[in-house]
Amino acid sequence: MGRKSSSRFVLSRRGFLAASVAASFGAPQVVPPETLGKGGGVAAGERIGFGVIGVGSRGNDHIRTFAGYPGVEIVALCDPYKSKCEAAGKLLQERLAGQGIKREPPAMYQDFRELLARDDINAVVIASPENWHALHGISAVKTGKDVYGEKALARTVFESRALVEEVRHHGRVFQVGMQQRSTRDFRFASELARNGYLGKLHTVRVSVPGGRALPDAPPTPPPPDLDYDIWLGPAPYTPHNDLKCSFNWYFMSDYCAGWVQSWGVHHMDIAQWGVPAFAGGVVKVKGTADFPRSGLADTSVTWRVEYRTVDGLLLVFTDDGQYQIGCRFEGDAGWVHADRSGIWASPESLLDVSIKPNEEHLYVSDDHHANFLECVRARKDPAAPVEAGHTANVLALIGDIATRLCRELTWNWSTERFTDCEEANRFLGRTMRAPWIV
Repeated sequence: MGRKSSSRFVLSRRGFLAASVAASFGAPQVVPPETLGKGGGVAAGERIGFGVIGVGSRGNDHIRTFAGYPGVEIVALCDPYKSKCEAAGKLLQERLAGQGIKREPPAMYQDFRELLARDDINAVVIASPENWHALHGISAVKTGKDVYGEKALARTVFESRALVEEVRHHGRVFQVGMQQRSTRDFRFASELARNGYLGKLHTVRVSVPGGRALPDAPPTPPPPDLDYDIWLGPAPYTPHNDLKCSFNWYFMSDYCAGWVQSWGVHHMDIAQWGVPAFAGGVVKVKGTADFPRSGLADTSVTWRVEYRTVDGLLLVFTDDGQYQIGCRFEGDAGWVHADRSGIWASPESLLDVSIKPNEEHLYVSDDHHANFLECVRARKDPAAPVEAGHTANVLALIGDIATRLCRELTWNWSTERFTDCEEANRFLGRTMRAPWIV
């Protein structure tokens, strides 16, 4: 149960979303998963028309993957860079040719609103920078699209909550790109933790790659194939330079909170999968971090954050310079550690455990993209539903806030606010550059 908020989303070009924008001024309703997609589903065996918003490295990965599934047709691509769209379109055609499939080249746009206005698109992939995630996601579900949305769910806590509300209000399927939920090792480690095989749990350790510093870069004119205003979107206006518009934006807080957020949500999600207590009730959070002292980057390079529940459970979240990458559950009878290369435990016999039929079994998916397609057709929640993306994102963001203020904070999940620091609450949202608003 999170903070309720109405969402207002400005989409002015050609008035293409006038009706849905007007409707959004009412209070959103949380729709149960079983009612997903009423009146707008895709029947089994029917074609699923796809659009892809953001065709950098992650967007191209999704193009390669989704184009390989039967019944999927990628009909449109969107990126502020024309050249990236053209390269992605070529990649798609080559992928299809390799399967012996002939299709018209995809339509290409620089403005996502034009892509979403198409009625031949059932689902979209969102692989834009974090500062765009909430706006792209909210717009997509308002136009009746299901979404495979890259992590982190949104740039801020308020934007993340608004996206959850709109997904449920419009009854859409939303798969967060936290693909570790579709792997056996992470699922099994979480089931061992949840079913008491580690004894009484006391500590969870999460570590992900650390951030980086960036040099200064002088302002330069945007290249002619870039719509720089659309690239910036809701972020404050700053002059273009030759470093920030590809990958380096991860480490600039106007666009992302850094690896503490964008990488962090992967393993923080596993932590909350195995120990749901970290995503409910009241949690104390404190931490320290090192930030760049000069240059373009202003997100943490190293960090250590501690979260503690009212029952004394401890979650320690660090960069990989302090602990092994992955998620480790520790109890008084043993521990289990999972990362993307495998799973380890002590005692090793834990790896031979079979979860009993009467014990808690987690959602089974072994292919994140295929799971999304299955759920689009079946109108059910996927392995990484929007709420999971939200709580993992919030855990990462409140940790980042604690390191910036260098003090212990108390987070209340029922209100999704800090109870003891208004300065910290001011970090939960941000002012968006006109005309964008959530």
